[in-house]
Amino acid sequence: MSIPGLRRAAVGLTAFAVAAFGAVATSPEQADARPKPVDVSLLALNDFHGNLEPPSGSSGTIAGQTAGGVEFLATHLAELRAAAKKKNTITVAAGDLIGASPLLSAAFHDEPTIEALSMAGLDYASVGNHEFDEGAAELLRIQNGGCHPVDGCADGTPYRGAGFQYLSANAFKTATGKPLMAPYAIHKVQGVKVGFIGMTLENTPEIVSQQGVAGLSFADEADTANRYARELRRQGVQAIVVLLHEGGTQAATGGINDCVGMTGPIVDITNRMDPSIDVVVSGHTHQAYNCDINGKLVTSASSFGRLITNIDLKIDRRSGDIISAAAENVVVTRDVAKDPKQTALIDRYKTVLGPVADRQVGETSQAITRSQETLFGTSLGESPLGNLIADAQLAATDDEQGAVAAFMNPGGVRADLDAGPVTYEEAFTVQPFANNLVTLDLTGAQLYCVLEQQFVTGRTLYPSATVGYVVDPAGTTGTVADPCAGTRVVRGSLTLGGTTVDTAATYRVTVNNFLAGGGDGFSALTAGTNLVTGQIDLDAFVAYLTAQSPVSAPALDRIRTTAEVPAA
Repeated sequence: MSIPGLRRAAVGLTAFAVAAFGAVATSPEQADARPKPVDVSLLALNDFHGNLEPPSGSSGTIAGQTAGGVEFLATHLAELRAAAKKKNTITVAAGDLIGASPLLSAAFHDEPTIEALSMAGLDYASVGNHEFDEGAAELLRIQNGGCHPVDGCADGTPYRGAGFQYLSANAFKTATGKPLMAPYAIHKVQGVKVGFIGMTLENTPEIVSQQGVAGLSFADEADTANRYARELRRQGVQAIVVLLHEGGTQAATGGINDCVGMTGPIVDITNRMDPSIDVVVSGHTHQAYNCDINGKLVTSASSFGRLITNIDLKIDRRSGDIISAAAENVVVTRDVAKDPKQTALIDRYKTVLGPVADRQVGETSQAITRSQETLFGTSLGESPLGNLIADAQLAATDDEQGAVAAFMNPGGVRADLDAGPVTYEEAFTVQPFANNLVTLDLTGAQLYCVLEQQFVTGRTLYPSATVGYVVDPAGTTGTVADPCAGTRVVRGSLTLGGTTVDTAATYRVTVNNFLAGGGDGFSALTAGTNLVTGQIDLDAFVAYLTAQSPVSAPALDRIRTTAEVPAA
């Protein structure tokens, strides 16, 4: 039975299914003689990031509608299951369910989110990079239950663990070579088997703190999927779904159910997957898309619980093969009844959290966004909120550690600040990672190398107000092996506090511990010496907001181009 409004993932999918799985019956009598296929409905989400309450601002809208909030998500899931009627429904996710979460979830080590998604009927989820934020031991506790080893059971009730199974096929314990968690699961539906392989992106160690991935190694996504697909087939599983926390991006003209100009790692990974893999539920890029890549259905449901991907599978009862696969991204609108169990869960945790979340820590005179300005045609420029955070980090370490500059990574800025009073909860949502500030020594030459590495990694470091330099769009980009070979940053243009940097001199620079460990590909920062660990980045941000209120958006004039500053 088909679900109203369900669309094919791409043109030609039906033809692909026939070619792959054999010709259809040639007569009505033959067609009637064949057993009807098993209908399976997969309901998929990704990158929830602990958004129990509806996200605010642009993070709470999609496809022109306000969306998200676990009370509404649970209701929509229940309605989709009801609409499937006789179908067998399995609910899955593609990682980053936790981590980088709002205070309501993060204050309790994301236990509320796991409880909420378990109640909402989640069955299987791949790990994402943020599942490793607090390390392997904490991830295993999140799966299996038990009080936090330091904070205990903060809400006063036992934590019983996840009511769903995390899958982690490509994260291995380095000492033993064994997977950290179950690599796959087999779900039986009316006598046919559906296999789910769960993975995160191979370069997780580059975007998670070194403490978070200590003792672990990560394998290639396609190679791992193919390895376990073979193992599943040996067990008689022919219908194989990969839950992969890696993704891509379609062109800006594409809608939530389109696949326009698809680019990104998911394309290459999917192209290298074994033909026996039928569906890839992806994530990580926070994008929405619905694609046919190399004959496979590839989907993503954006982020924060704003979409559910409704995937319709038809499986041959005799062979166990998927005959057809189609999907639709459905908006989690807020015009449905709230799930009362989810409301009760939110209320319970909000009560325990108490007045901390609502405490005013500062005020802004205008909205301060994390949006990046365009720098020579790409989004590699500064960000008002990113600059503000860098200023706060410098203020926390200039007198204390002698810092003369600070740099902030864009991935650590998670939300905008609205105009008006700023609460502790809002500040936390901007900076939820609890990274320590680290002040270290870099030579002027090493500083130039760090700045050149921005163009290798494709990520801008937001600079404090003391920093200024000029970028040449016509300059060359270094390599991963030798980022210092780049010439994008005009030599002699880098200043600290208005003074030209001497390549032979040494300067004290502040970053967070994630960057100090080479995070986001900034390996040049690991050359720093005389490291001193300071306060938590959120504490520095809150202190700055309090001291400087009302705070305005900083000017975006710290990074300039040769078009703005012609060569002398």
